[in-house]
Parts: sequence; structure tokens; C-alpha cells
Amino acid sequence: MHSPDDPFNMTWCTIPESITSCATAPSPTQGHFTLRREVRLQRFGQREMSLVTSPPVIHEPRDRAPTAAVIWLHGLGADGHDFAPIVPELGAVRDWTRFVFPHAPPRPVSINFGMTMRAWYDIRDEGGTFVSDPDDLRASQRTVEALVEDETRAGIPADRIVLAGFSQGGAVALQAALRHPRRLAGVLALSTYLPLADTLAAERSAANAEVPVLMAHGELDPLVGVDRAIASRDTLQRLGYEIEWHTYQMPHAVCPEEIRDIADWLVRVVPDTAPERSRSSSP
Repeated sequence: MHSPDDPFNMTWCTIPESITSCATAPSPTQGHFTLRREVRLQRFGQREMSLVTSPPVIHEPRDRAPTAAVIWLHGLGADGHDFAPIVPELGAVRDWTRFVFPHAPPRPVSINFGMTMRAWYDIRDEGGTFVSDPDDLRASQRTVEALVEDETRAGIPADRIVLAGFSQGGAVALQAALRHPRRLAGVLALSTYLPLADTLAAERSAANAEVPVLMAHGELDPLVGVDRAIASRDTLQRLGYEIEWHTYQMPHAVCPEEIRDIADWLVRVVPDTAPERSRSSSP
């Protein structure tokens, strides 16, 4: 069932003693992927809290060293495994790209009755308005900056790194990318909105003033309404950002058409850099 008080979660299932998430097969009637959250509805014990320092889920290219990286942030209540099943659907770009899926730390989430779950930031209900905690957002921004630094130390230039995220993760991707001091390859913002919009003009990085941004949203999204995403897009455009905008007939989810659009966009922002001779000789 959907959590009525959570504008950033998707489908809730209670599974004792586990915290997992996955992408299900496309619905034959609706044609979309539902990202399923299976969350313990109680506070985390010692075993679960140890997951704070879990390493990211990483997908490496199969046959050669990566020349690009995508750091992909999950939504509220999920974990780094949530979008990993989509990698095989992304086509050629996975042949030269490392995909990094970090885990948000567990924290109490105010709008979910203070329950502890993986979240990039707390969200409060202040008189019917959902407010994202700015300190948590900036802490998550620093986490993402550290992940970018990890990739650059591993030999991936910053301008070959994409920041991506769904819902709450997409908000953090926008927060971090538009303020990052070095040029990035792009920002992929799925079913999300622009956080701390009032501070962006003063804080944005000149290095990423022309960074490619893909925003995609479900027209039937009951949790992060498409109107909020449109307002975020319009704010970014007023600041001079070039936004590639897509909408789909789906709720707070991911659909096959969207995955194809993501794959096409990724090939454009982080194209293969291997010599043509090497590409043609690969199996």
C-alpha cells in the first residue's frame, strides 16, 4: 500500500528482519516498474544500524576498465540495491561505465511518525507543507562530493561522472551537482524536485552552469506531484540551465520508455571514448 503521509516513498511492504528493495517486472496493464520498499516498521536494532557504513552496490563494465561513472541515489526507505536491476536495461553505456549505488544512512523520518529508515534527509510536516531538513541535505551533499572524489581518485575525470537519483535521491543529486566546484557530465533527476531552491542562485557553481540535466516525471505521480517538478524545472530554466524534460503516463515509478530515454541520454553525456578499432573488435 502507499504511505499516505510520505510524498517520497512508493510501495510499502512489511518484511520481518529485513530491509530490501527491488524493481518488479513491468505491469501488463500499466507498463511501469514499481520500486518496492520492504521496510521494518519499528526502530532499527544494532544489526541494522551497522548497515550505515555498508559499501555502495557497484556494477563494473564486464570487459574493460570504466571510463565513466554514474552515482545513483535511491529514494526514501530504499537502499543501494533499488536501482541496480535497471543497469542491464541501459544498453551500450554499461560497457564503459561504472554504476555506483550508495546507501543512505538510517535516520528517523518525521513525516513517517519518526520511524527509522534509510533517508538522505528528514522531512517534516509544517502545517501541511513538507519541509526538507537543510542540514541533512547539505550533509548528504558532502557525502555525494566524497563519492565523486572517490571516482576521480580511481581515474574517472569529474566531467565523466553523472549524478543521478530518484525522488529524495534525485533532490540530493540536484543539490550536489549544481553546487559542485568541478564540471560534471550530467544530472539525472527522476520523479523529484529542486531542494533549497531559494539558495541556489547564490550557491551554484559556475563550473556546472551548463551541465546537462535530464528531468523525468510521472504525470500520475500522487507523491511528488508533477506540478512541483514543473515548478522546479522552470526555476532551473530561469537560472539559465538547459533542461531535457520528459513525462510519462505513470505514478511514482519508472517505466520502460523512461529507461530507454535514460539510456539514450547517458550515451550522449558520457559517450564511449575507446578508439573505433577497439570497439569494432570487441565481441
